[in-house]
Amino acid sequence: MGEGARTRYVGADERRARLALRQRLAPQARARTPEEVARALVALHGSDPATVYLAVGARLVDPAATVAETERALYTDRSLVRMHGMRRTVFVFPSELTAVVHASTSLAVAERERAGLLQQMAAAGAPDAVWLKAVEESTLAALERRGQATAVELAQDEPRLRERFLYGAGKSYEGLHTVSTRLLTVLGLEGKVVRGRPLGSWTSSQFRWAPAPRHPELDIAEAQAALLDRRLTACGPATEADLKWWTGWKVTEVRRALRAIGAREVRLEEGTGWVSAGDTDAVTDPGEPWAALLPALDPTAMGWQHRDWFLSPEVRPALFDRSGNVGPTVWWNGRVVGGWAQRPDGRIVWRLLDRAGVGDEAERAIAAEAGRLRGWVGATRVIPRFRTPLERELSA
Repeated sequence: MGEGARTRYVGADERRARLALRQRLAPQARARTPEEVARALVALHGSDPATVYLAVGARLVDPAATVAETERALYTDRSLVRMHGMRRTVFVFPSELTAVVHASTSLAVAERERAGLLQQMAAAGAPDAVWLKAVEESTLAALERRGQATAVELAQDEPRLRERFLYGAGKSYEGLHTVSTRLLTVLGLEGKVVRGRPLGSWTSSQFRWAPAPRHPELDIAEAQAALLDRRLTACGPATEADLKWWTGWKVTEVRRALRAIGAREVRLEEGTGWVSAGDTDAVTDPGEPWAALLPALDPTAMGWQHRDWFLSPEVRPALFDRSGNVGPTVWWNGRVVGGWAQRPDGRIVWRLLDRAGVGDEAERAIAAEAGRLRGWVGATRVIPRFRTPLERELSA
C-alpha cells in the first residue's frame, strides 16, 4: 500500500492546486450541472438545506439557474438524493452512490439508532419492538400510497406515530419524543425513506418524506473501498485521521479500505497522507488566481479534519461555532482569508481576516464573487442554520 522511502512530499501549494481543480472552484474547473458538482465532491452537506444550493452555485459556470437546476436534480430527475450518510448527517449524494453510502456508512449507524430507540422506549414504559415494527410497516405502506408526505400527514394514516415517550428522565436533556420523529430518522438511516420536497422554498428545513430509491445490497467492505476511492479522488491527499473523521468509520475500516484500493502513501506537513492509486502525479497550480464565497458547512471547508494548510488557526474562532461547524468563508487562491454574510436588505458583505498575499486583485475578485452570488440569490434571505461569530456580526 505504501512506497516507503520513495514517498514524495506534497506541500500546501500542491494541495491548494488540487483543491481548486477537484473541488470545482477555479473558474476553468467550474461545472455545468449540479450533478457534476455533487460527483466531484462526492457529497454535499445537507444539514442546512441552503448549503446545498449555495455550494452548487459557487461552482457552476452559470449560476443563474442554480435553484431550478438543483430542484430538477433533487425532485424531478432524482439524480441527486438527500439521505442520511456519514456520522448520521444528512447529505446530498449522486443517485449512483446511494447503495455505496447505505452499505458503507448508514447500516452501522442505523443498527445503533434502532437499538437506542427501543432501549429508550422500554425505559419510558412505551410499547415494545413488535408494536414498533407494526407501526413501521403501516407507515411505509402509507408513504407508498401517498408518494410523498410529511410526518403529520403520515400520522393521519397511522395515528400511532403521534404517541410520545419520555426521553432522558431526570437528565438535563429530558424531553418528550414523538414516535414519528425518531422512527422516520431510523427508517432514513436504514435506507427505507429519504427526504422529499421541502414545504417551503429552497431554504426551508421542513421536508416531506418519500420512499427511498431501490438499490442493490452491497458487501460492506467493498462499499467502503468504493466510497474511499471516490473520496480520495476528490480530496486526496488525506490522512487516516481525515478519512476517519469524514466517514465516521473505525480506523481499522479506513485502513482496510486503503489497502483494498491500493492507495499510495505521500508525505504531508502533518504526517502521512494517502492518494488513490492512479493519482500519484504532481498537480500544478491552475494558473489563474481565483476567489470563492462558500457557504456554511461547505464540503470543501469541512472536507478535512486537519485544515492548517488552507485555514490559519488564528481565524478559526470567528468562523466556527462551538460545535465545530464552519460558517460562510471567503477564499483566495486555495486559502480561507475571511468570512461573509447576507444583510437583511440582501447585500452580501465580507471581511478579510487573513491578509497574507491578499492585495487589490484579490479584493476585486472577491467583490466580483459577491456580486455573482447576489445575482442569483436575489431577494431570498439566507440565514445559516449554525451561526458563527463573524456571520452574526456581519449580518446585523
